[in-house]
Amino acid sequence: MSATATSSTPPFDVDALLDDRDTRIIVCCGAGGVGKTTTAAALGVRATERGRDAVVITVDPARRLAQSMGLAELDNTPRSVPLPADGAPSAGTLHAMMLDMKRTFDETVEAHADPERARQILANPFYQSLSSSFSGTQEYMAMEKLGQLRQSGDWDLIIVDTPPSRSALDFLDAPKRLGRFLDGRLIKFLAAPAKTGAFRLIGAGVGMVTGIIGKIVGAQVLKDVQTFVTAFDAVFGGFQERAERTYRLLQAPGTAFIVVAAPESDALREASYFIDRLREDHMPLAGIVLNRVHRTAVRDLPPERGLAAAETLETSGEHPVAAAALRLHAERARVHERETRLREELTSAHPEVPVIDVPARPEDVHDLEGLREIGRALAD
Repeated sequence: MSATATSSTPPFDVDALLDDRDTRIIVCCGAGGVGKTTTAAALGVRATERGRDAVVITVDPARRLAQSMGLAELDNTPRSVPLPADGAPSAGTLHAMMLDMKRTFDETVEAHADPERARQILANPFYQSLSSSFSGTQEYMAMEKLGQLRQSGDWDLIIVDTPPSRSALDFLDAPKRLGRFLDGRLIKFLAAPAKTGAFRLIGAGVGMVTGIIGKIVGAQVLKDVQTFVTAFDAVFGGFQERAERTYRLLQAPGTAFIVVAAPESDALREASYFIDRLREDHMPLAGIVLNRVHRTAVRDLPPERGLAAAETLETSGEHPVAAAALRLHAERARVHERETRLREELTSAHPEVPVIDVPARPEDVHDLEGLREIGRALAD
């Protein structure tokens, strides 16, 4: 089966996007469970076949990307994907990695702080909690890793598989949110006693207030926060600067966002929401990939007529196989009608956005050959 696009929307030419050497970053975003990780991996395989040196980075904790690429595991270091020689010829190279947000945070601290300050930060209990569980840290570190990969120059195409849609919005918001937290009034206030000069200026009243806070959150926790902010203060400006630089990179012409969706009401609602957000933030949207679209080969037989014919055959007791086939057709035709209606609602709301439909497969993709087939469907 091949990918399709209706005449009411412009077609999404995926190969043209991959062949454009000015395209250096592709960001796949969308709701959870719509095939976003598979799409990102298939784009990587297809790009390699088109002569690109591509790296796929997943921020999704699921390990299906490694499995589908024939790797035992993925970690924070890009791994070479062994492409089989008996398949389609590959003119480029393919690497893949899965973001380890804590390791990325640690590496960033080590790279931008002197050894003693880095040791203090990494050993701080508050930092250890922040780097592994604070809301937005994963997306912040994804931006950090994206910037690192882009700066390395080892690949001419970086494909990013983001978390599910609301978290994908965090991919854009997290640097500012984490920055506001680390640079916020509360953190500065709590850290004030640890900074001798600030303490003298603010006065002993701060000590009284922080003493009360210490009783609430615990004196050791408060001390950990104060120690962390004092050590981290010197390197935080670099975090902010790099995050803002990467954010501007996402807005640049060499970046392309692809919204991945499935023909389901919730997924398409998320897709529409994200399209609006990308437009609001002036992010370059390349198109929509509509995954797992069902088609019917017998388009001239409406589901009502097929079901009526099946009931007639069942009543007569003749041709039970034909009756079962007609019922199956009626079910598929109804699914097709519902998906077509949902698709038209999306395209009518965003008529200028190119769309490509990828047919549903009988089973999940679990190897490189399956990714190649998805890549061909995307580019058909």
